[in-house]
Amino acid sequence: MNNFKCPKCDAYLNICDQIVLAAENEIGQHGLILLHQELGNYTVDFHEKFNVTQGEKLKLYCPACHKNLTSHKTDELAHIVMEDEDGTPFEIHFSKTKGEEATYKIEGKSVEYYGISHPKYLNFFNLSAIK
Repeated sequence: MNNFKCPKCDAYLNICDQIVLAAENEIGQHGLILLHQELGNYTVDFHEKFNVTQGEKLKLYCPACHKNLTSHKTDELAHIVMEDEDGTPFEIHFSKTKGEEATYKIEGKSVEYYGISHPKYLNFFNLSAIK
């Protein structure tokens, strides 16, 4: 099983098969979101009263240290760390926009990508793309 961690404080972000993040929508409402931890699975759960509309860009935060998880590659993506079963760390960058399916796993000088929207941000990585 992979573990997902905050790149700022090293807190574990996953419970069972979900990644827990704090979020803020465009009107300033706050809530928690649950992302499926399988890369390329875009199942997202959040409270029914936490209003997030299709195409809306969220601000995402670590639920432990409350630091902003915006990617250093572009402010359109969030960044967390994934450790595989052997403890090898990988950078994970993913879209903060609801309905946009774009995830990138940085592995050395290569980027593995997932989702139909992946071409939109691929040029921010300047690495060799592999599928």
